[in-house]
Amino acid sequence: MGREKNVPFEVLLVEDNAGDARLLKEAFREIETPCNINVVKDGVDALRFLYRQDEFFSSPRPDLILLDLNLPRKDGREVLAEVKQNESVKRIPVIVLSTSSSDTDVQTAYGLHANSYIKKPVDLDEFENVVKTIEQFWLRLAFLPEG
Repeated sequence: MGREKNVPFEVLLVEDNAGDARLLKEAFREIETPCNINVVKDGVDALRFLYRQDEFFSSPRPDLILLDLNLPRKDGREVLAEVKQNESVKRIPVIVLSTSSSDTDVQTAYGLHANSYIKKPVDLDEFENVVKTIEQFWLRLAFLPEG
């Protein structure tokens, strides 16, 4: 069962840097695939969003999660570990998007079952290239789990 043609993809962006969040949202506006970008600024709110708690009670289920590692309150590693252990959300693909290219961070993320690890770009053109690549693979080629 595939996605209906004009139903937008729901993307959860977990990013505490307002500038990076703005650049990513801008880059997503440039792609052809319709997407709703939901942004939360820390790991606690990411989990509340996913579990539809408190003010996130009516949040949409994401088709894809873009997760920064270095977050306030609960870091991305903790969020990733919890997401991949929770039956209701563990099948949602998680792309780690981090400024770190340390082998330890990459190994840890994949060890926690990240679906992909991408080094965060530094300028708008690079953000657009990353988002176009995400669109081509994750939103057009890959079959994503429903509900």
